[in-house]
Amino acid sequence: MKNYIKITSSAIILTSTLGCAQQQVAATDTVIPSQTKQLVVVVADDWQTTQAQLYRFERNGNEWQQVGDDYSVVLGRTGLAWGIGLHPTQSGEQKREGDGKAPAGVFELGTAFGYLDSLQTNMTYQGMTANDYCIDVKGSPFYNQLVDKSVVGDAAVKGSSEWMRRDIYSQDNLYKKGIVVKHNSKNIDGAGSCIFMHLWRAQDKPTAGCTAMTEQNMDSLLAWLDKNNAPLLVSLPKQQYTQKQTAWKLPSIK
Repeated sequence: MKNYIKITSSAIILTSTLGCAQQQVAATDTVIPSQTKQLVVVVADDWQTTQAQLYRFERNGNEWQQVGDDYSVVLGRTGLAWGIGLHPTQSGEQKREGDGKAPAGVFELGTAFGYLDSLQTNMTYQGMTANDYCIDVKGSPFYNQLVDKSVVGDAAVKGSSEWMRRDIYSQDNLYKKGIVVKHNSKNIDGAGSCIFMHLWRAQDKPTAGCTAMTEQNMDSLLAWLDKNNAPLLVSLPKQQYTQKQTAWKLPSIK
């Protein structure tokens, strides 16, 4: 999300984004900006699978080097579809609101969030309150944005299922720790909203469209990520990853 926002009584505060998010990238050019030194790579067997492997890479000169072991994650309940990110527009099924698919492509990683006052991470962190909602209602002027209900009012969040304190409203810890994935930065209505990396229910329990993992693995990911390294998420089926690897200058997956 480009406009991951916190609305206060006095202002709307936008988190900063990389200028490359607004640039058009030729299909034959790399989509990984030179300032990016960290990649989170998620590779699934195919478009329909709900499970994948997550790898971490750091750039050393012109080479990508894997950091630590890979680990299991779960995807949307209906697999993957092309999202809107730093990559050129691709042919094939596109991510839509409510389709149960995680977005495929290359995306900036934004604010870390959670139920706690602070987390061990070098990403910008925002603790959630009972008033924080991410709006997934098509037609809303706040679509794909995080808002404070105490400012925008009850009507503005009506119908949204993305309350950020799920421990209060859903009695689960899925959003106890997470990271915003900047899919659909221009907040195009109906193109998919509120995409995160967060905690999973279980290895056999897919998400509504996010990427989820164990709390231990989320802790490792958060502790490793550094906003000064302009980290990105690359999420693709295996065949598409192989096809894009050279053109997009992606690391080799062992």
